[in-house]
Formats: sequence, structure tokens, C-alpha cells
Amino acid sequence: MQQTLSQQLSERVNFAAVIIWALRLIVAVVVVWGVVSTLMSGVYSPSQWRDLVIFGLAQGGVYALIALGYTMVYGILGFINFAHGEVFMSGMMIGYFVADYLNQIGMWNGNPVLALLIVLLVSMATSTTVAVLVERIAYRPLRGSPRIVPLITSIGASFFIQYAFRGLFGAGVKSYPRMEALQGAVTVLGVRILKVHVLVIVAALVMMAVLYWFVEKTRTGKAIRAVAEDKEIAALMGVDIDRAIVTTFAIGGLMAGAAGLLYALVFYQVFFFSGFLPGIKAFTAAVLGGIGNIVGAMLGGLVLGIVESLGPILILSGLGIPAPHQLKDVVAFTVLVLVLIFRPKGLLGERLAEERD
Repeated sequence: MQQTLSQQLSERVNFAAVIIWALRLIVAVVVVWGVVSTLMSGVYSPSQWRDLVIFGLAQGGVYALIALGYTMVYGILGFINFAHGEVFMSGMMIGYFVADYLNQIGMWNGNPVLALLIVLLVSMATSTTVAVLVERIAYRPLRGSPRIVPLITSIGASFFIQYAFRGLFGAGVKSYPRMEALQGAVTVLGVRILKVHVLVIVAALVMMAVLYWFVEKTRTGKAIRAVAEDKEIAALMGVDIDRAIVTTFAIGGLMAGAAGLLYALVFYQVFFFSGFLPGIKAFTAAVLGGIGNIVGAMLGGLVLGIVESLGPILILSGLGIPAPHQLKDVVAFTVLVLVLIFRPKGLLGERLAEERD
């Protein structure tokens, strides 16, 4: 009887493997068909493809900065902080009021470097404060609870922050003032790139590099990695667990606040629900790169940005789907589903602590 059950289980496993491989083949055929058909049509010029890639890098840099908050919290606490999208939105929202005031007094265009620096500091400070308060009020009392408890709490915290900002600032869409210094384009290595895209790409890459250096080389970064590896042993070695965790939330808030300003410079508009879609896409980027892996979150954000920018036109146009760019959100979430099906550990794998005897 036991042998019969084993055989049945083996057959089921093999059948599931066949289904997965068949699905992979279908996806590959559809993607290749769409790509080849689009490229053969010659509808889009090389300059248009180049612009899509550059826009994807700029958008992906923002996703990567937000994704760092998801992946660092998961690495140290083992759950997804779904309120992180609202942490991103809070910095962008408060930054709007500062930017609007600076525009009214003439500093926004009169001294753009100083104005951007002021708004950046305010946005980062706001997001950091919100992130630390969420950790202190919502998550710390639940330390040691089953993972599902803080996960549900994070969803509740997300709704609370959304509607608190709606109550404080209204439901209307607010538009950042346009900065004249960022209008137009520059030529980099013979390639024409919008100034705002240059700023976003460079700023995102610099901040990601600084964060990587901080986590890998500084004493605080080593403490965070020790807590993520094993909290009990880290505590025995003298690491302050609470300090390491709150520092992780603060760093995630700093990155989200910076991402809020960069996102606003590209898309201009903000309202109380602005953090939802970018937050979910950043979570997708974290999963794509390997949740819990900092470098993976950076890579996943950049890859997702390019896929979201190129994918609808490159694949869907060849399949005869009208207005493919309107389906960019569908493409992003399809990437999440495909990653979960085919490689749930992500591009660089999930960095997990090993069991010790």
C-alpha cells in the first residue's frame, strides 16, 4: 500500500513538472513570437528603442530604491512590510508642499540645486520618520508573533497612513512645479537623454552604491547583517537587536523618501494613493531580484523598469494588441507571477540563514 502511494505521489510530481515545463515553453514561444514580429515590422526606430531603455532605467532606479526597504525589512524580520509604499508616498506628499512654497518665493527655479536639496532632505526626513513610527508602534509590540500577524498589521498600517494623509491633505491630485533647469535634453556619449532622466539615473545609482557600502563596510551595517543572519547569536555577541531593526527601517525610509522626489520629478503628480502601485511594483522588483538580497533588489528594480518600459511595445505590439503601453502595469504583475512560478528565489536567490546544530 505504501509503495502504491509513493508511486502515485511520484506520478503527480512528474505530472506537475510536465505542466510547468509546458507553461515555460508556451511563455517562451509567445514572447519570441511577439518580439520577432515587432522587430520585423520596423515600426519603431532605434532612437525610440533607446529612449524606452533610458526611461526604463530611470523608472527602474526609483523601483530599486523603494525595493531596498522591502528587501531589508524581510531580511531582518522575515515578513513583507506592505506599508512601505505609503512610506514612499508620505515623503513625496510633504515634499510637494515644500516644493510649492519654494516655487512661490522664486527659489525653485531661481536656485534649483539648493531647492532640490531642501526638498530631498524634507522628503527623506518625512519618510524616515513615518517608517520608524510604523516600526515602533505597529511592529515592535508584535516581535516574536507568527509571521502572519505583522503581515496583516502591515496591511492595516498601509490603509491607516493612506487615509490619514487623505484626511489631512484631501483626495485631490497635487502637481509638483516644473523646474526649468530640468527641461530639455543633454547629449551623453552621443546619445540624447532628457535632463531629468540623467538626474534620476545618476542619483539612484549613487544612493544604491552608498547604501551597499554602508551595509557591507560600516559597523552598523555589519550589525544589521548579523541580526539578519541570526538574532540570538547576534544578541549574545553584544549587538543591540532593537537598534539594528529600527536602523533598517530608517534606512528603508531614507531610500523611499529619495525615491519619492525622483518619482515626482518624472511624473509630477502625487495624491494619497500614489504609493500603492509603485510600492507593489517595488515589491515585484524585490521578488524578481531575490527577496532579502540587497544587490538583488537593486538589479530587480532596474530590470523591472526596463521590462515595463520595453515589454508592452516589444512583445504586445507584435501580437497585434492595440495600445500596448496602456498595459504596462499588467506586464509588471505578469513578471511577478512568472517569477513566482519559474524562479521563486529570484535572479540572485534568497539570502537565508542556514540552520545550525
